[in-house]
Parts: sequence; structure tokens; C-alpha cells
Amino acid sequence: MGDVTTMTTTDRTAGPATDDTADRGADGTRGRARERRRPELAAFLRGRRARVTPQDVGMPPGPRRRTPGLRREEVAQLSGVGVTWYTWLEQGRPINASPQVLDAVARTLRLGGPEREHLYRLAGVAFAPAPDSGGQAVAADVQGILDALDPLPAVVYNTRYDLLATNAGYRLLFQVREDLHDPTTGRPANALWTLFVAPEGLCPLLFRESELPVMVGILRSAYGRHVGEPGWEEFVRALSGASEEFARLWRSGDVAPPGRYVKTFRHQGLDGELRMTSTSLAIDNMPECRIVVYAAADEATRELLGRLRADTESSADRETTAGQERPGGDERSGNDEGSRP
Repeated sequence: MGDVTTMTTTDRTAGPATDDTADRGADGTRGRARERRRPELAAFLRGRRARVTPQDVGMPPGPRRRTPGLRREEVAQLSGVGVTWYTWLEQGRPINASPQVLDAVARTLRLGGPEREHLYRLAGVAFAPAPDSGGQAVAADVQGILDALDPLPAVVYNTRYDLLATNAGYRLLFQVREDLHDPTTGRPANALWTLFVAPEGLCPLLFRESELPVMVGILRSAYGRHVGEPGWEEFVRALSGASEEFARLWRSGDVAPPGRYVKTFRHQGLDGELRMTSTSLAIDNMPECRIVVYAAADEATRELLGRLRADTESSADRETTAGQERPGGDERSGNDEGSRP
């Protein structure tokens, strides 16, 4: 069946009025959202203030204290803001708040990461996560999920595509060292560095011209939350200097969301292409990270992956047997494999 194209004709004289109406509608929606956030902000600040005692912040409790927790003037003093300004903020009045001031209030009220983000949202200020989440540790239960997904390749990426955790299936498919260090680049394993900097013969990704712009677009989308952070700025600067292709794609300014994609890979030990569906999964308490699971997109790929696993296990068994028979038990440790995305 052919494509159906629908055309709509609009009266020229009605155009500006329609646009104005849409703008007014959008402004009205945003205004109602702000009005709903203000009482929520007021209640949130009062509740957090009541939790913090003077002793928590090194202040004497003082006599005849009727207020549970800190007083408004104490929060203002500790945060370095005016008493009137903080009072208006807690009352939900329409005032402007900068990220620096909200950070100061958050420190005084001892807000954790999720609470700090909630404060920003209620105040109508763009939230900036804590700088450079690259070293974020992966909890044992998350690693357990990765291992349970095996033989499906699975990995935990942060928003810079650093490899934070992998399972055996991922390391086998992409030839990643278990210590997540990439000897090719001399850096911690990072999918983008491998794709853009590793020799072309070692790059496992086919159809680079269509796949790489999407990955750089996902990176660019995340970068918007980290502009100016030293770790991010150095990462982009270093990779741009190492790869003109990355620098060109970065300059395009295109953005893309994480999601479900079909990618085609190759493996040095296999004859044939591997078509894999990648699916991104969110992780609780790790907002800057995601689990990416790769599943065979067709039966041919499933058979190739099974053959790769069988060949690897057979080779490992032969090496174990040879080592046991060799006088002195010549042991081997580690491997020279690099990082593959």
C-alpha cells in the first residue's frame, strides 16, 4: 500500500493569531505548573529544616526553643543569604533562585542527592548533577543482574560511555579485559575511545558512518547536564584531539536519546556479521548510568554467538589441561585484550 500524505491549508491571516494562541496556552500551562510547585517547595523546605538540629550544624540549642530543627534566620545565616529572601523562598513566593544559592541551602539542610535534585525541580532551576560521575561504584546487586543475564552481553555505562561493570558475555563478545583497562589507549575502558581511536581492524562496529553519529548524539545530550565540569571538558577535548572524526561529529551539535538500537558487529574469531539489539535500562540510585543489554537480532547471530562461546570454553579447557601436564605448572595470568564497545 502506498504512502498517504495529508496536506493542511491554513488561512494566512489566521497564522499569527494561531501562533499567539499557542504561545499563550503554553505560557498558561507553565504558569500553572509554577503555581503548583510553590506550595510543594514551601512544604519541602519546612520539612527538611525541621530535621536539622542546631547541634547538627555546630550551634548551641539555646533556651526556650519552640521551633523543631533550625529557625529560618539560622538557615539563612548558615547559607549566606538574606533572612527575607529565604523566608520568601520557603513561603513559595515568586522569586529567582540561582544554582549557587540553592546549593548553599541544600548543604545547610543536609540534603542528599535525590533531595537536592527535588529542590531544584521545585524551584524551577535546571538541575546539575554532582560533578564527574565517572568513578561511580557499581553495587553488588547490579553486578549480580549483569551476571544473571549471561550469556546475553551486558554492561553498565555511565553517560560518557565509561565501562563501569560487565558480564562474561560482554567481555567475550567485545574482548574486554576483566580489570576494565584498555591497553590500546592506556585509559580506563571507554566505548567511544575504542571506536574512534583503536585501529580500524580492531574496531568491532560495522556501519560506522550511521552508528557513530548516534553514539556521539547520546553523549552530546548528556553533556548538556555537565557543561563546564573539568572531567567532561577534558574528555571531550582529549577525544577530539585524538580523533578528527569524533571532533567533526561533536561540532555538528546533534543530540540523540539512549534507547533500543540494532547494531552490527564483527568478531576476530568468527566469520560473519553479528546483528545485535541493544536495550538501555535505568538503574535506581545511579541516575547517570544505565545497563545496556545486547541480544541477538536473528537466528544466524544466535548461532554465531553460541559457536564463539563453545570455541572459547574448549580453548580454555585445552590450556588448563596443558598447564596441568607441563612440568613446573607454567602459569599464565591476565591477557592482552583491549576494550571493545
